[in-house]
Amino acid sequence: MIKGLSHITIIVRDLERTSKLFCEGLAAKEIYDSSKKNFSISKEKFFLIGGVWVVAMEGVVTEKSYRHVAFKVELGDLPELETRISSLGATVVPSRSRVEGEGDSLYFYDYDNNFFELHTGTLEERLNKYKL
Repeated sequence: MIKGLSHITIIVRDLERTSKLFCEGLAAKEIYDSSKKNFSISKEKFFLIGGVWVVAMEGVVTEKSYRHVAFKVELGDLPELETRISSLGATVVPSRSRVEGEGDSLYFYDYDNNFFELHTGTLEERLNKYKL
């Protein structure tokens, strides 16, 4: 049976550039680099971002979409995160309309059209607000 999330894999053109965005922008820890010996279908790096195993794998990138990965953050950290991410060349985009109390978000595309959300709310908070 399903026990939880194992890992998330995104496709990127430049592993080093993505590593810099993750490590400097999101305070990720790089934990594996396949440059010495590759075991998968292409070069890859593993990261821990907020305790989540995220894989960046070299490949052909896709068009922009709303398909995304959301990481939990504290509201007070959003301004600093936006500054760090923007300074690294990621594209911050306006947040969608929100129901008050469902949490705030910072959305951004990386260099390869992967879409990320840094979100302050919880599932419980959102469901409570949607009951209104």
